Amino acid sequence: MMPPVPRFSALAAALLVAACSGIHGEYPRKTAIIPDAAVRVSPSETIALEKIAVSAAAVALAYHVYDPLAPNWKIEETALGGDTYALSMRAKSFRTGGDGEALQILRRRAQQLQRERGYASYRILDFSEGIESSTPFTQRYSEGTVLLVRSATP
Repeated sequence: MMPPVPRFSALAAALLVAACSGIHGEYPRKTAIIPDAAVRVSPSETIALEKIAVSAAAVALAYHVYDPLAPNWKIEETALGGDTYALSMRAKSFRTGGDGEALQILRRRAQQLQRERGYASYRILDFSEGIESSTPFTQRYSEGTVLLVRSATP
C-alpha cells in the first residue's frame, strides 16, 4: 500500500505549474548575469569577474555552514523546581576540536548559576554525554542535572 501524498506537496506542485505559465521569452537569456569583465590586479595579472563571484559565493557558503564565531555548544536550561536545574547541551555539527569539553561547560554554567542566584556551591547530580546519529551529520550532546546548595556544609 502506498503512503498518502501530503497535501502540502500537491499544493506546492500546483503553485509551481501555475508560476511556470507566467514565464515568457527565451531562456536562458543571451546576456549573462555576471558581465564578461576582469579586475586588473597588477599590470600583468587580471582576474575574471566570474571567478571572483564564484569564489565569493563559495566563501560565503562555507562561512554560513561553519560559522567560526558561533559558540561550539548551545545550552538549554530548565528549572526543575527549587534549586535544581537541568542543562541540555548540543554541539554544532561543524567545529574544530572541543569533543571533551562538555563537562567543563556544564561546570562553568553551574558556577554562573551559583553566583547569579547567591548560592554557596553546587552539586552535579547527573551527567551524560554521547553522539546522536542523524542524517546527514552526527551531533554531540550532553545532559546534566545541577543542584544549587545554600551552605558550604552538607
